[in-house]
Amino acid sequence: MSCLAALLAALCLGAAVVARGQLTDDFYDYSCPHAEDIVKARVTSAMKAEARMGASLLRLHFHDCFVNGCDGSLLLDGSNSEKLAGPNLNSARGFEVVDAIKADLETACPGVVSCADVLALAAKYGVLLSGGPDLDVLLGRRDGLVANQSGANSNLPSPFDSISTIIKKFKDVGLNETTDVVALSGGHTIGRSRCALFSRRLSNFSPTSSVDPTLNASLATSLQALCQGGDGNQTAALDAGSADAFDNHYFQNLLTNRGLLSSDQGLLSSADAGANATRPLVQLYSANSERFLCDFRRSMLRMGNIRPLTGSAGQIRKNCRAVN
Repeated sequence: MSCLAALLAALCLGAAVVARGQLTDDFYDYSCPHAEDIVKARVTSAMKAEARMGASLLRLHFHDCFVNGCDGSLLLDGSNSEKLAGPNLNSARGFEVVDAIKADLETACPGVVSCADVLALAAKYGVLLSGGPDLDVLLGRRDGLVANQSGANSNLPSPFDSISTIIKKFKDVGLNETTDVVALSGGHTIGRSRCALFSRRLSNFSPTSSVDPTLNASLATSLQALCQGGDGNQTAALDAGSADAFDNHYFQNLLTNRGLLSSDQGLLSSADAGANATRPLVQLYSANSERFLCDFRRSMLRMGNIRPLTGSAGQIRKNCRAVN
């Protein structure tokens, strides 16, 4: 390890103290000592079957924490399920992997490991097994008792939001409006997105308008061919050329107008005032992979500490899809 890498690693590890709150890194050491191994085994198996699953598990943790805090409410079924909210419907995936992890944990340590912690650990290994950093994950969350579909519709950052709106949504949950916004957006270095979320940038879906000028022309042509016919469920890689590898290539794409979603490219190219804050970090991360990976680790730690239920609050669900 280089001196710079060693220094960055030390700084990243120091973030655990900053974001600790009521969560700890040794919460299950005695009550379920093999909890992380169980999660890792299931995620490894799922990603061998489909490399994209790492990105899906990361997204589940993100979408859980921005609604009600990191309480596993995203996993609840029912008429008010967050799964049925616009940002999750037909796009959030990986629930069966979470079910399998939880079943294994209930066999090994009944009633001990929360579904909220399962999401945090699944995201950790989804990133790590995609070649990303080994995230510092603090544990001890308990599970919420209610889902919040309206909160999912209003609180989750949208690919159609302006950069200023996205910044506000991050600030509303206590995250940093610059570093956390850009570093966590870098999670799009893995995964895919549906045509429905970027087709408005393509001229063939709006005869009176031209291709988004911040979208690379050759990429626009290939996306038009992919999405032709209006099938909004066709998918494209969020990071063309490095779709399943966790690296800083996502930011390098933005420099050549190859961001898939308008909210991705907007971090660099938007005329919105919010981009004045995000643009310098995009440029920094595109040139400095170690800095991105360090900041991503710190931002994930902060995100995982958004309003967790601890102590006697909530419960430890036996089935992540329903309250006990």
